[in-house]
Formats: sequence, structure tokens, C-alpha cells
Amino acid sequence: MFQPSQNDVRRFFCAAYRGRQAGAPLTPMDALAADWIDEHPEYHADLADEAAALAAVYAVEDGRSNPFLHLSMHLTIAEQCSIDQPQGIRQAVQLLAARRASLHAAHHEVMECLGEMIWASQRSGRPPDGLAYLEAVRRRATR
Repeated sequence: MFQPSQNDVRRFFCAAYRGRQAGAPLTPMDALAADWIDEHPEYHADLADEAAALAAVYAVEDGRSNPFLHLSMHLTIAEQCSIDQPQGIRQAVQLLAARRASLHAAHHEVMECLGEMIWASQRSGRPPDGLAYLEAVRRRATR
């Protein structure tokens, strides 16, 4: 299993941003990352300076979100939908996106469900509960 380090992830997003800015050919994963980066202009300054990105600390107490975590969650959700894993997530996200009239807004709601699942897993010491995650997304999509 591929387990990139924090710096690997930061370099990846910085490179995708640089590539998009330069109009360079991008791999499919780089293009997907760049598409989500385009949705978040508030992160462009963070991505433009790789050295600063590698040194940055995004503490919750500072009231600032971690752009690399946020973008990684977008990619995670996109990948889950592309392979429909957990089974049914693609349909649930599509329904939520239709309800919110925005895939981006839907992703942000799904991120809350994903974060909750990860937190519950860490707290309980059990594996992540994909079914509970899927049900949480479905609940949001139907209200």
C-alpha cells in the first residue's frame, strides 16, 4: 500500500498547482488535484511556495484549515466515488450534489462524515465503519 509522507503529499499538491499554472501536461491524478485546487483559490499562496509549504504547521488553535488535508479529502472522496467504495457512495454523493446544486458543496459535507468516521475509528480502536459513513452521507442527501 502506498503511504506517502506529509512532505510527499505537500510536494504532490504544489507540483500539481505549478503544472496547472504553467499549462504543462498533467497526469490524470495531477489534473484531478489541480481541478480541486482551482476550486480553492484561498490555498494558492500556500501551494505556490513549496519550501514554505513543507515547513508550515497548521495547528487547529490557529483557526486555519490545513489546505493539504482538505485537498487530500477531496481526492479521497473523488476516488471513493470513482470505484464506488464503500458500495453506494457514488450514488449518495451524486444525490447530495444534486440536492446542494454543487459537487463542491457536497464534498464538503461528505468530508464531515469522513472525518467523523475516522475520529470514531481512532477513538474506538476499531477499523473505520464504511457502512456508518455511507449512512451518514445518505442522511445528508435525503434531508
